[in-house]
Amino acid sequence: MISWDDFEKIDMRVGTILSATPLPKAKIPAFQLSIDFGPEGMRQSSARITALYQPETLVGRQVIAVVNFPPKLIAGFRSECLVLGIYNENNDVVLLQPERPVGNGHKIG
Repeated sequence: MISWDDFEKIDMRVGTILSATPLPKAKIPAFQLSIDFGPEGMRQSSARITALYQPETLVGRQVIAVVNFPPKLIAGFRSECLVLGIYNENNDVVLLQPERPVGNGHKIG
């Protein structure tokens, strides 16, 4: 179990994907995403979401991400946030997203 204080340490925000391209050096297929978090700025993320999504269907989509993890180097790419999703019955990731458009950078709570 975690405390409420532990949960409050996780900074989850909504952002809009501006670009999505394959991450060529990834051992497991992934996309490199550029995400606009409004006042929080732009962040990049490596996301293993190639089974259910194509780059052209991701651009303009709002997603939920954890933005306060330290950057991580993945296949030579600097990933600055963790895009959240749900593993389906095939272990493929289904992206979490707001059910209606909201402002980029809004906090999840």
